[in-house]
Amino acid sequence: MYEGLIQDLIDELGQLPGIGPKSAQRIAFFIVQDEHYDPTHLAQILAQVRTHVHFCKVCGNLTEHELCSVCEDPKRDQTVICVVEEPKDVAAIERTHEYHGLYHVLGGAISPIDGVGPEQLRIASLMPRLADGTVTEVIIATDPNLEGEATATYLSRQLGYLDITISRLASGLPVGGDLEYADEVTLGRAFEGRRSVRAAGEH
Repeated sequence: MYEGLIQDLIDELGQLPGIGPKSAQRIAFFIVQDEHYDPTHLAQILAQVRTHVHFCKVCGNLTEHELCSVCEDPKRDQTVICVVEEPKDVAAIERTHEYHGLYHVLGGAISPIDGVGPEQLRIASLMPRLADGTVTEVIIATDPNLEGEATATYLSRQLGYLDITISRLASGLPVGGDLEYADEVTLGRAFEGRRSVRAAGEH
């Protein structure tokens, strides 16, 4: 344990996801000891991010504008929506260059143990996007774990009355893994081999 500001800095860094006590200590020492590193720029960016970055009003992705770059792009395939849990999953899928449609970010996955139900997710805002008949396929790309599968099952049932194809990412993604950690090849193959949960016209 250290005293004063250095311990405050270590404690603050340790609250970030994926930063353990040792990593927090290393980062804190780097900030303090490296004469060439100016932390004021980081502080400015952090302040600006909290002020200017928000969720896209259509899909829920992160953006500095009213609409994200995907929703604003007229060249994207307007007939397909890929449903993901978090904005980081959009970035992971975009890296594959295999998908050219739209997205809908739920903001998490159904997890009763954590108190997260369908009402806490952006499921209700998905429905109006499917109402005018433009979208012919919804790809459910939630994480291949218990929470992701529960969310996918719930979505499949909720969308069951619509005359659209509902598909789920296919093999290539390990069960129990997170979408953001999948490599481009694995994720690309999963898109190419996605399977239909329910085809259009089936009720």
